[in-house]
Amino acid sequence: MSRPRIVIVGAGFAGYRTARTLSRLTRHQADITLLNPTDYFLYLPLLPQVAAGTLEPRRVTVSLSGSLPRVRLVLGEADGIDLDAHTLRYTGPEGGEGTLPFDRLVLAAGSVNKLLPIPGVAEHAHGFRGLPEALYLRDHVTRQVELAAAARDREECAARCTFVVVGAGYTGTEVAAHGAMYTDAQVRRHPMRTGMRPRWMLLDVAPRVLPEMDERLSVTADRVLRQRGVDVRMGTSVKEATHDGVVLTDGTTVGTRTLVWCVGVRPDPLVESLGLPMESGRLLVDPHLQVPGRPELFACGDVAAVPDLTRPGEFTPMTAQHAWRHGKVCAQNVAASLGIGERRPYRHRDLGFVVDLGGAKAAANPLGLPMSGPAAGAVTRGYHLAAMPGNRVRVAADWVLDAVLPRQAVQLGLVRSWSVPLESASPEVARVPGRPEQRDGDAVPAGGPAGAPGGDTPEQRPDPPGGEPAKQQPGGEAAKNQPGGESAKQQSGGEPAKNQSGGEPARNQPGGEPARNQPGGEPAKNQPGGESAKQQPGGEPAKNQPGGEPAKNQSHAPRATGKPRPPGKSDRPGKARKPTRAAGASRSAGPGADPGPEPPENQPAPGPDIAPGPVKRTDGRTAEGDS
Repeated sequence: MSRPRIVIVGAGFAGYRTARTLSRLTRHQADITLLNPTDYFLYLPLLPQVAAGTLEPRRVTVSLSGSLPRVRLVLGEADGIDLDAHTLRYTGPEGGEGTLPFDRLVLAAGSVNKLLPIPGVAEHAHGFRGLPEALYLRDHVTRQVELAAAARDREECAARCTFVVVGAGYTGTEVAAHGAMYTDAQVRRHPMRTGMRPRWMLLDVAPRVLPEMDERLSVTADRVLRQRGVDVRMGTSVKEATHDGVVLTDGTTVGTRTLVWCVGVRPDPLVESLGLPMESGRLLVDPHLQVPGRPELFACGDVAAVPDLTRPGEFTPMTAQHAWRHGKVCAQNVAASLGIGERRPYRHRDLGFVVDLGGAKAAANPLGLPMSGPAAGAVTRGYHLAAMPGNRVRVAADWVLDAVLPRQAVQLGLVRSWSVPLESASPEVARVPGRPEQRDGDAVPAGGPAGAPGGDTPEQRPDPPGGEPAKQQPGGEAAKNQPGGESAKQQSGGEPAKNQSGGEPARNQPGGEPARNQPGGEPAKNQPGGESAKQQPGGEPAKNQPGGEPAKNQSHAPRATGKPRPPGKSDRPGKARKPTRAAGASRSAGPGADPGPEPPENQPAPGPDIAPGPVKRTDGRTAEGDS
């Protein structure tokens, strides 16, 4: 008899704990599969310290394959669930699709950024739910301070060194507290204009900082923030966001290039597609974390509305503390449904909260005992070390080094503003050039990518896959400033079309489509060689082009917005596709593209600026955000 198949969706606090506990309970009596977009578990409470340069990114991640030896890891994102057929569809990181059969399914997909209908926020703000967003914020803040120090205009200097954080909850408070320490340390080495210093603002419509926690924690956090110069404005939020600043609800206009969105989270939209009873976007479950009427389906963490037995009539809040303990109980009940052990209901009282405010400052109330100052700082960091499933020694070593050595304030340029849009169903995965286009019906953020004010200027900010091309983006209308936008004779190295990044000769374009491998999916007429023959390198006629096809036959059809959808397949509502694929790479599922004829022997070598990727200016200046 075959072993039962257990599929767990998501490797956050709940999913990771479920997989780890199940692997111990079943002892090879079941096949456990964990589906997750990344190969690591992220310890989210320490993410603000990554953004502030206290911890290195790998310190807050734990390898799934290394720490879950009896669990099969599948990289991908769930696209749809057929409960009657007991199958789950997913898309892998390179665009391949697959199906996972299951006998028991655990949904622990977690949460995503919560959006509000405020003009400009989706385009100019960034969230703080994943490692790519923390890395982007660290680079962006570092860059703005450096640009402010070099700015000659006082108004520009003030705007660049003003950082606005919306949301005074757990995450927003820590981001503002650690961020203020980071920029203060940075300006000691990069002095700005006389009388200028970094300014952090913390906004929230709530009456106090940390409104969901004990009031004594709120008072402690508020005092520390104000001592560090943070402008705390309660009862105030953003009315409108623009590239140059924000308009507040009190009518004040604040010039800024940084808007960090920490107003809260919402459950992952995957559960909405099941058509089962919901509660505030969360899937209703019984106290045993099982969906009523579906014995094969369990849910835990932020996507599950779990009854709080300690407070009848209420549901457990969406916190890491509850999600971690959900996972253990869920694993025990899944094993019990297979005849291993006994079922048990979920019952847990809050053990208190800790808020790390940077340095030796913290606010904590372990077991209801309010603490502040260095004692709270020691308790807070001790709690994090005990709660982390790995990397404890490395985290402790980074804390010691941060206490005795200055922080390294450098921008690595690994994550660009358009790679971490605010409106994303997968904040743990950064968008990259060349990823597959979105399917029909998938949600696309209004206004294109959610670039932060100051991350990239509107004309420099690349559009997301499937969005409208910006005027000066690769493949946009005014492409003369982009690589390949001018006639071929102005390209680096004077390269004909075949040697453009990922480009093929005109005759090899499939189905008469444009050079779909060119950055931006530009119609063929803007590709080198797509104009009349007289614009080709050296003024040679079209017969000298690779493949011998006349340039006038180059296709001018617009590029398709995405690959065809298989018949009968439904997409996940509001879910943007997350798999990525290198530009020009062929899908393994399909036949390889015809490489076309070999170039002539006297073909010029490829120029240095032809590779696909972020926009490169041709006027001698580097686009802001490039490192």
